[in-house]
Amino acid sequence: QVQLVESGGGLVQAGGSLRLACAASGRTFSTYAVGWFRQAPGKEREFVASIGWSSSSLYADSVKGRFTISRNVAENTVYLQMNSLKPEDTAVYTCAAVRAHIATMNPRTYPYWGQGTQVTVSS
Repeated sequence: QVQLVESGGGLVQAGGSLRLACAASGRTFSTYAVGWFRQAPGKEREFVASIGWSSSSLYADSVKGRFTISRNVAENTVYLQMNSLKPEDTAVYTCAAVRAHIATMNPRTYPYWGQGTQVTVSS
């Protein structure tokens, strides 16, 4: 099994930056695709970004150009660098993993999920 733990969330002013980390245990991330999802109060969960084995990636249109997903195989960790943050980015961010070659944005394909980390962007 794969266990995922997110970290790096917090409070930041609009225009600021945060870096989220998703650390895995149990199985190496080198054979898994990893995705980031977010959910704000009263809204449904939405896809943010995903990265595959080859480090190819997918991004939601709302974060493209501002967020960057990357992976460090040695650390067994996937990062989400978030720049130019906006109040509408406020949400609980959760990472998920699936054994797949390429990135995917479909949450139903991910069997392993973390607990989430809160990101709050003030105006």
